[in-house]
Amino acid sequence: MSTAAGAVETATKVLTDRINRIEVSATMAITAEALRLKATGIQLSDFGAGEPHFETPQHIKDAAIEAIQKGFTRYTAVAGVPEVRKAIVARHKADFGTDYAVDECVFTTGGKLALFNAMQVLVDHGDEVILPVPYWVSFKDIIQYAGGFVKYVETEEREKFRLTAAMIEAAMTARTKVIVLNTPSNPSGAVVSAEDLEAIVRLAHRRGVYVLLDECYVYLNFEGKPVSGASVTECKEHVVVLGSLSKTYAMTGWRAGFALGPKTIIAAMSKLQSQSTSNAASMVQRAAIAAVSGPQECVAEMRADYIELRDRVLAGFKTIPGLTCTVPQGAFYVYPNVSAFFGRGGVRSAADVAARLLSEAHVVVVPGEAFGTAEHIRLSYAVSAGVIDEGVERMRGWFAGL
Repeated sequence: MSTAAGAVETATKVLTDRINRIEVSATMAITAEALRLKATGIQLSDFGAGEPHFETPQHIKDAAIEAIQKGFTRYTAVAGVPEVRKAIVARHKADFGTDYAVDECVFTTGGKLALFNAMQVLVDHGDEVILPVPYWVSFKDIIQYAGGFVKYVETEEREKFRLTAAMIEAAMTARTKVIVLNTPSNPSGAVVSAEDLEAIVRLAHRRGVYVLLDECYVYLNFEGKPVSGASVTECKEHVVVLGSLSKTYAMTGWRAGFALGPKTIIAAMSKLQSQSTSNAASMVQRAAIAAVSGPQECVAEMRADYIELRDRVLAGFKTIPGLTCTVPQGAFYVYPNVSAFFGRGGVRSAADVAARLLSEAHVVVVPGEAFGTAEHIRLSYAVSAGVIDEGVERMRGWFAGL
């Protein structure tokens, strides 16, 4: 056996099965490569990371600064100070009519940790987790890390990636433990209708199945008033809300997330958190209170800007022959179909398109393979109008040259 082969075999034996079940986040990998190119002086049109281009609102910054200056920098309760949990519960009640108690809320280091902890306490080896396609990149890996079996539900592009209660019911089996719903969707921007959302929650409740509601983009619903599946309060014992302040308040780097759910599940998530991250940063908790309890005009302003940016990028796509794209109903992503270009200029896949757009046109996108589809690329339009115009122009030239 060669030295290299021996090293690989040794590494494989050292690492656990659970870590080998997951992959590096595709969006983080793309971001890392984009940063490497930027460091060499290359100017990129960056549509890769899903991150608002807005600054965190000033009143939120001020709350964190005040907390630091007043010495609020020590450990807190693992689940967060009572004030931040009260504020989150109050915000969700005001917006969605829910009725959670303080001990039915845990504050986490970002929405992703809320998802990870919820999956770890609910999913055991062999449990089936229903996951609509396309899906956010981390869902699949977090399910598999917990030992769960992913049951995919394919949505159709010609139906604008619409997910219905009938589709979920058809996928359920005796092994189904959890249903994951992300609405509005990353990457497609699709929104589950209020009627289907309620029907799914009621179906899960009847079957004793848990619904994990990823509400990361819940306030970026372009179809009307934001909707939460947790509003079906008589089914709350089978619903866990996974929330994030990152997109709503432009707080990605603050790592501020939360979960709302049955007391037993929230207690288990807090127990797991006590042995991993412990409490989220104390000053971030104070900032979160300011975010959810303070003026909400900033949320409406950002939402309106995203709609304008969405329409701008879609108009640009119409100038690229062969590129087709559904109209997103929420979030801040477009998910164009690039299959018309397969077979041209050596392009064989969406991954090829993404790689060559980056290296040849200096446009950063994420390939659809990361989200469970093979014919798409994802672009985040949470950027300036100038970046959209420049990026679309580069894409137009690159596709025309194939």
